[in-house]
Amino acid sequence: MTKEKLIEEIKRKKSFLCVGLDPDLSRIPKHLLEYDDPIYEFNKVIIDATKDYAVAYKPNLAFYECLGTQGWETLKKTEAYIPDNCFKIADAKRGDIGNTSKYYAKAFFEDMNFDSVTIAPYMGADSVKPFFEYENKWVILLALTSNAGALDFQFSTDTKGEKLFEKVLRKSSEWGGEDRLMYVVGATRSEAIADVRSKVPNHFFLVPGVGAQGGTVAEVAKYGWNRDCGLLINSSRGIIYADDSENFGAAAAEKAKELQVQMAKILEEKEL
Repeated sequence: MTKEKLIEEIKRKKSFLCVGLDPDLSRIPKHLLEYDDPIYEFNKVIIDATKDYAVAYKPNLAFYECLGTQGWETLKKTEAYIPDNCFKIADAKRGDIGNTSKYYAKAFFEDMNFDSVTIAPYMGADSVKPFFEYENKWVILLALTSNAGALDFQFSTDTKGEKLFEKVLRKSSEWGGEDRLMYVVGATRSEAIADVRSKVPNHFFLVPGVGAQGGTVAEVAKYGWNRDCGLLINSSRGIIYADDSENFGAAAAEKAKELQVQMAKILEEKEL
């Protein structure tokens, strides 16, 4: 998906919502366990219920890979079921030497048809560049995350006063332009989003941490907005686990709509 198409969908749906598809067999409605592939059935209902409100979907691969070959097949079917007008994110957090990254890219961009993959930047340019070899495919680079452990490394400062996450932004922006490169920026560090935005003013951010983790749409927009919106705000547990009865799809739709309404108001205020 091109950047222009993504912006078009944001305007059309009046939303910059990403729904995280993180299905846990111990948490999905029990009646689904009667199916041969309960995770896929769960995902289909969630997608059908939220597709009018979301512009992106983000399966977290850990929830699929832990199920072995069945999980991988479920992931493939889920990716194919996501509407093509939605931005598809493989939340894989890959990042290995170039030859290995080449085959990771092949898995997500050829064997499946994801628009993007989340990548850890620690091993540097040669671990990231193979993903840029695919036309209209995106790298979503971990920049400033919302977990407590982010303080272990990401805010460490060198002798010139540059924080590690700032160095990641500066260097990685040389590898890919704003039409192919996004950054993961955690919602629970809202004021730090402004710092990230000052370093990469035109790139999109994928922002986890809204909902169950405590971040808010208003705070993220306050600090992270740019001329194109520049935000995909992800909510996972707050939407997909809103209800564990047979009416879980309706509950998910309600939660997604609540966020979309907030986003529509911001888009109107920003005249986008």
